[in-house]
Amino acid sequence: STWGFLEMEHCVSSIPTMSCFSLDDVLDSLLASRVELKQSDITMICDLVKPILLRETSLLELEAPIKICGDLRGQVQDLLRIFHMLSPPSPTTRFLFLGNYVDGHNEIETIILLFALKIKYPTQIFLLHGFHECSSVNRIYGFYDECKRRFSVKLWKALNNCLDCLPIAAVIGKRIFCTPGLSPELFTLDQLRKVARPCEFNDTGVLGDLVCGLFDEHCDGFGYEGRGQLYFGPSAATKFLNDNGLQLMCSGHRVSSVLC
Repeated sequence: STWGFLEMEHCVSSIPTMSCFSLDDVLDSLLASRVELKQSDITMICDLVKPILLRETSLLELEAPIKICGDLRGQVQDLLRIFHMLSPPSPTTRFLFLGNYVDGHNEIETIILLFALKIKYPTQIFLLHGFHECSSVNRIYGFYDECKRRFSVKLWKALNNCLDCLPIAAVIGKRIFCTPGLSPELFTLDQLRKVARPCEFNDTGVLGDLVCGLFDEHCDGFGYEGRGQLYFGPSAATKFLNDNGLQLMCSGHRVSSVLC
């Protein structure tokens, strides 16, 4: 198996065996860039990953060291390049992905590779919810059309049911807050800990603000522009960090030294 270099003692030992499904075969196929995904395999991966995601808390509390990766947007080759450069998930290498996995060129391969790795190495790879994991968003930006063209609308719904189970944010080493954005209605980390999943992200409220809000270094606090787009600035980020004993905010949308 191509994945033989990964430490097997850290993989899930309770993966059901089926004559028509092999998780290792799916991983090998994706790693070798062979597009051989079958709808039955994707459905099985969805069934396996959903309870794993739901066992995690809505706010992940992780320890360093861990490698943090931003938006992928269906670039499965970039994902493979990351693993090639940094080594894949292993007992000594852990990853946190900040969301926005779909709505790109190889979006199905990207999310299935991440889900398959999550099944096999649940404590070594962590996936947060992003803007494009909202069904109302990926219905428009390409994920729906790709699933419908290659497989079925039913599969798009099954994948979104899994995306609704993704954790919302993460804190690393009690210092670094990893989140898609901020909300004027978010004051404490406990608000995130109490969020029940699976949940759909609407355009309004704390969860909607978190996935839709954008950082703007020229914004004072929070502000809205155009068709209600939420922006937050350095003062809003600094206040939330200080109020919750944190030092750094990390978002996949943008990198700015202002948040450091």
